[in-house]
Amino acid sequence: MTFFHAVLLIDHHEARLLQFDAEHVRASRVQEHRHLSHRHRSGVRTEHEFFGEVCDALEGITEVLVTGSHTAIADFERYAHKHRPAIARHLVGHEMVDQPTEPQLVALARRWFLRHDRMTGVPTPT
Repeated sequence: MTFFHAVLLIDHHEARLLQFDAEHVRASRVQEHRHLSHRHRSGVRTEHEFFGEVCDALEGITEVLVTGSHTAIADFERYAHKHRPAIARHLVGHEMVDQPTEPQLVALARRWFLRHDRMTGVPTPT
């Protein structure tokens, strides 16, 4: 089954990816690997690895709505634009949210994509 739309809920430690169509939802998670560099005492490399894994999970998805805190969204989108421009082209919007349940997140995304697709003149696949 191929999904056209997805919503990504991201923070700096975990990402929940929900791919969906009118009737189905497929959920997956990507979690940060906790190992700080003892040499540099920095989490930057770990964050880059985490964001890279999130980008890998987004491969093949046509349109992605990114949700989460303002900081997490901005950091992830900055990473994607700089390191993974092919994925960044599929990040079509973002919304700040605070710990929604999966059904709430899918409902938000369905409403968002309905408006987005109408504005861009693209029919929402069913």
